[in-house]
Amino acid sequence: MPATSRRPGARAAVRLAIPLAAVAALALAGCTAAEPGAVPSTPKPGGTLVYATGDAEPDCLDPHVGGNYPQALLAGQVLESLVSLDDDRQVVPWLAEAWTTSDDGLSWDFTLRDDVEFTDGTPFDAAAVKANIEHLQDPATQSSTGYLAVGKVASVEVVDDTTARFHLSAPDSALLESLAQPWTAMESPAGIARGMDENCQAPIGSGPFVVDAWVPQDHVSLVRNEDYHGGPADRGRDGAAYLEAIEWRFLPDAASRYAALQAGQVDVIDNAQPDALRQAREGAAGLVEIDAPRPGASNRIELNSGQAPFDDERVREAFIRAVQVDDGIDSLFFGTAERSHAVLSSVEPLAYSDPSLFEPELEQANALLDEAGWSAKDADGIRTKDGARLVLRFPVSTNQSIPAEQSLFEQIQATAKEAGFEVQLEPLDLSSWYGALFSHEYELVSAPYTKIGPDVLRILYHSDSIVPAPSGYFANLAQLSNPELDALLTDAASASDPAERAADYEAAQRIILEGFYALPLYDQQNHYLHRDAVQGARALPTVSTPWFADAWLAD
Repeated sequence: MPATSRRPGARAAVRLAIPLAAVAALALAGCTAAEPGAVPSTPKPGGTLVYATGDAEPDCLDPHVGGNYPQALLAGQVLESLVSLDDDRQVVPWLAEAWTTSDDGLSWDFTLRDDVEFTDGTPFDAAAVKANIEHLQDPATQSSTGYLAVGKVASVEVVDDTTARFHLSAPDSALLESLAQPWTAMESPAGIARGMDENCQAPIGSGPFVVDAWVPQDHVSLVRNEDYHGGPADRGRDGAAYLEAIEWRFLPDAASRYAALQAGQVDVIDNAQPDALRQAREGAAGLVEIDAPRPGASNRIELNSGQAPFDDERVREAFIRAVQVDDGIDSLFFGTAERSHAVLSSVEPLAYSDPSLFEPELEQANALLDEAGWSAKDADGIRTKDGARLVLRFPVSTNQSIPAEQSLFEQIQATAKEAGFEVQLEPLDLSSWYGALFSHEYELVSAPYTKIGPDVLRILYHSDSIVPAPSGYFANLAQLSNPELDALLTDAASASDPAERAADYEAAQRIILEGFYALPLYDQQNHYLHRDAVQGARALPTVSTPWFADAWLAD
């Protein structure tokens, strides 16, 4: 494929002047370093970085289709977004150099860079932005995450080549956050026009790497975009990647990934497990950790309030009061995760928590169940009502759950039984897991969701999200339908006053937590481990995916 062509110097107006030494410090922020001075500090061009991922292999590499985290991990190397976030979580330019909004919030003008081509030679311009938004909104694309993120965009007007005007159906205070995500990143319109099958194999972007080949169930080969000199405005340098290539391996077994890293067979792994992280933090030779919790929602268990028995608030509270979570997190995660009492990630400034709602109170749980009519017990100690047992189906995706989390679920299962709940944990492959959700064959479910900013609450808990997206996925797994909550989330999403927005989101979180619709567990974890010979790797502050445009190999 042709390399990206950009006119040098065109970004001077928005480029932050950061010296290379500062870039190195920024890249390693949040890392546990190995021995200082153990490797050279001057970037060394060349080489192939081997990345081993434990996330499920995507069915499609195009993040517009569906929109899950494994797609985002890889797409970040190939595609670019209109905007990004810096380390203070402030919006900074990327493909869009500037933006303005109308007084009523219904129109946004984005001024685009005029020096960008996709790697197939197609120009990046306002027509390309329009094509991308329409691709996300086309039901045939089967988008979920991106579709929901741009749901308020009624149309995109091509004002001229470098000006794209977004017309909104309602003000959207989260628009810039939504456009910073890899699921709304820009793709070549010509690439999109090839059709889903071909685009899924190799989406065409304008980023630092290009998809060269995909060998299913093995790896994806990425090669350097030789003429690349882009990146978000806080990148600190303007040039092509140092690495010649990346070999992106799919290695689902956690022990095998870690062993390969220790043996030097791979350079970077994700989904590092708690025991491996503890070893790295205790000084395992030559290993560096990047700790990058995801934004959006915390890891939590949703209680399906749309059907019995959790349509009764007393039963929801009884379950939450019955289970023990803290001891499991302490013993299973070796200090690599902290208990959350919020539905938002601790990365989010507007996260609200109330630990008192989640203190185990077995006596109170029993009293609530008695009051709700679940007063009898069968020979197994499971409560019954009108001949029905108090059974909670809990499908668990084997593609998403880590061993420590699976053990935590088993501890929750055991402690819930003390109050008379039968929690049926059912390990399922990803397709079967989605099938159980679509057919509402669950009372409990753990479904991490990543989106920048508190607007994730609207995606997860507004009654509109009970209706499936074109992909078939519906995000409101708690089946929460509350007019007061809907109004708060709608108002917050439209609010231009930060104080008003914050107050609305706090009130919304109170309804969710105090109604016992969710059991928060811990932040969504992103722990990357890499050899200390890997320099300059960073996790982008957007959704905490790795970015290797400035990474290099010292050996």
